[in-house]
Amino acid sequence: MNKIIKMICLILLLTLNFFCVENNSTELKTNNPDLGTTLKNDTLKFTSGISSIFQDSKGNYWFESLQEGVAVYNGNTFNYFNSNDGLTDNQIHSIQEDKEGVIWFNTQNGVSSYDGTRIKNHTDADTKTSQNNFQIQRKEPIQGQWQKSDKDLWFEAGIKEGVYRFDGQKLNYLAFPPHKILNPNDNLFAVTDISKGKNNMIWFGTYAGVFGYNGSDFTIINDETLGFDRKIEPLHIRSILEDSKGRLWIGNNGIGVLLKDGDSIINFSNKNNLIHPNSSRKGDKSPQGTLEHIFTIAEDNKGNIWFGDRDAGIWKYDGKAMKNYTKKDGLTSDFALSIYEDKNEKLWFGMADGSIYIFNGKTFEKQF
Repeated sequence: MNKIIKMICLILLLTLNFFCVENNSTELKTNNPDLGTTLKNDTLKFTSGISSIFQDSKGNYWFESLQEGVAVYNGNTFNYFNSNDGLTDNQIHSIQEDKEGVIWFNTQNGVSSYDGTRIKNHTDADTKTSQNNFQIQRKEPIQGQWQKSDKDLWFEAGIKEGVYRFDGQKLNYLAFPPHKILNPNDNLFAVTDISKGKNNMIWFGTYAGVFGYNGSDFTIINDETLGFDRKIEPLHIRSILEDSKGRLWIGNNGIGVLLKDGDSIINFSNKNNLIHPNSSRKGDKSPQGTLEHIFTIAEDNKGNIWFGDRDAGIWKYDGKAMKNYTKKDGLTSDFALSIYEDKNEKLWFGMADGSIYIFNGKTFEKQF
């Protein structure tokens, strides 16, 4: 009888331990780290490009990949989430946090949220439930009316010509206002980047144009409004930023950076002789010393504007001069996919080869 009792106790103990391991795998532990001093405790296992970087209100850092989902670092270890855990896709475009502390993921195929325990999907997508019992919510957002509030979170809507808006209660799909349709089959007005600006403005960059919305009216920037010949010099927008001075920077894949300052729009790259004379301006590979393919734009706390170019490294504009950083400066890649300044004013760079750097004011220090 004693042997039977001991055996039952052992089974119960093993079951309890197994439950604890499974339960811990779905919950994020936070240490509120001051990263930059404790970054070497674990190694990031991503090999695809780092498409975005985000620091949440608890001090955790989220690193998004082009193919492998998302990783969160608490100062000691990484936790990983992908489509097997309930995300709508492994290609992550951006991460945000709402006022309740819920983390929101904008993936290639939809929008998911994470409350620290469960992942919920807010758009209809091809997803799988993992063994960790992540909660899946499958539904397609209804078409809503355009409006804005301070609670809003905005998301790309895949190949649709519009955006998703979360108003704090529900997610709605909003179609862009009527515009010239270039080709209904090539998705040229699918959103590629989003930037909040002054005067209640939010900007949506799409492949073929920009839509600005201030809560009542739209501003549209495209080949037609600019007087561009799409066959010669087509817009191909991949990044957008309104800076602290209210200037709008528009990064293209081919024709460089456009700068909207007030009512005027100039080709900033062309003005600074950063377009190669033999450039096709249509996405072909560019030589060093150019700024033709801009996939990310950011502003630091000093007002410097940073650009991540596909072929020619990282550029910094201090308001007067441009400075270029490439592999010659210790980077492992000349393609920066993401630039982010954290709450401690540390400037982070996510590279196309999966590496991550911090800029210390003079040089780039590899973190992962």
